[in-house]
Amino acid sequence: MTLRPVARYRILLLVIGLLIFVAGPPCAMGEPSPTAVAAFNAYISTVESRLARQHQSANDFLAPPLNAQEEKRLQQGELIIEPITPLTGSALPGALLHDWRGTAFVAGATVADFERLMRDFSAYPQHFSPQVLQAKVLLQQGDHLQAIMRVRQKHVLTVVMDTSYDINFGRLDAQHGYSISRSTRISEIGSPGTSSEHVLSADEEHGFLWRLNTYWSYEERDGGLYMQIESVSLTRSVPTGLNWVVQPFIEKIPRESLEFTLRSTCNALRK
Repeated sequence: MTLRPVARYRILLLVIGLLIFVAGPPCAMGEPSPTAVAAFNAYISTVESRLARQHQSANDFLAPPLNAQEEKRLQQGELIIEPITPLTGSALPGALLHDWRGTAFVAGATVADFERLMRDFSAYPQHFSPQVLQAKVLLQQGDHLQAIMRVRQKHVLTVVMDTSYDINFGRLDAQHGYSISRSTRISEIGSPGTSSEHVLSADEEHGFLWRLNTYWSYEERDGGLYMQIESVSLTRSVPTGLNWVVQPFIEKIPRESLEFTLRSTCNALRK
């Protein structure tokens, strides 16, 4: 089967737009601006304050509280994924902030099963392949961990990044738990897997991902485990004039990444 001329033309425009996006002006690359970082940190503060209030009550542990219809959909294996910021992300100076939330249910799974899975970083390449290539815990003190991961994102372009995270686990009670993962370093890798592999400098990086915080809330009831993940990320903005071709690509990445993580977690818990 061959692509219609219109479809081929759209793909060509997308590839051209992405190539221009990657080779964009230096001012759009490198590190995010101090203003964008400050805005991201302020947003994170509101998110974490909201989650802290949620995690004090068993009745409101997931947000928003699930109704009977949503619980039925989840118990039938459906994922509920929703944007908290606009689909295009919230615009910051030279950057975009994305906030997505996903919820799932795994019959027969427990809080202990989930925490055992999430703490076993050495098994991440097995459970979260092909996105996670390597993972390792550097430090563990009780419920506090520091870990590193090499991740790969493939959306027409393939990007490999080395990432570091500061992670904390917490419990309200035996049936309710949560975790907070904050990125502490994200470095884009050039020529990964070759003899010329190297960390790109600030002037070389493309800004596909500058910050990533992940928040899990999980509740054991109804014969299984409800899991909710909220992912907040900071990426470079789209150069002026390329919105129409690059924006759909940018919109897909946060949602697809969150959906992949949630679905892979469900599959690992079902094994």
